[in-house]
Amino acid sequence: MAVLPGPSVERPTEQSPEGSPEDRVRAIVAAHRGERGALLPVLHSVKEELGYVDPAVIPVLAAELNLSRADVHGVVTFYEDFRQSPPGRRTVRICRAEACQAVGAANVAERARNRLGVSFGETTSDGEITLDQVFCLGNCALGPAVEVDGRLYGRVTPERLDALLTAEGAEA
Repeated sequence: MAVLPGPSVERPTEQSPEGSPEDRVRAIVAAHRGERGALLPVLHSVKEELGYVDPAVIPVLAAELNLSRADVHGVVTFYEDFRQSPPGRRTVRICRAEACQAVGAANVAERARNRLGVSFGETTSDGEITLDQVFCLGNCALGPAVEVDGRLYGRVTPERLDALLTAEGAEA
């Protein structure tokens, strides 16, 4: 008995990294399915995958995790780590915690803002550098602490910040 071919059925294939942000977010949620309190791990994965948490994916996250949009939005906006716009190609993070403030972080922050022409949480107009503040880089004994593209520096003065930005090719 011959078997006649039935209608063609397309099976879903794995999403490539080039898939839409919404599809990529659904894949991330699927990887965390069944975890208790999955929202934070999912958001960290979204940030790692996309570079930021696009406000357009908040309804997708809410639906996939059976949460309200307000719940997801509240978490995204509460934690400074979850930016809602693409970061620059490079990042500069300045510690603003008490230990660093006591040894001159305010002067370093002022220099960074003036030199780059942006405030904390903003990216230079050319999309090159995002300036962020954090409230501890874990380098308290060597404050003020600054992180440039994931590399931690201690005892940073305004002049040393200039040198780091120039040496790192981050001239604004």
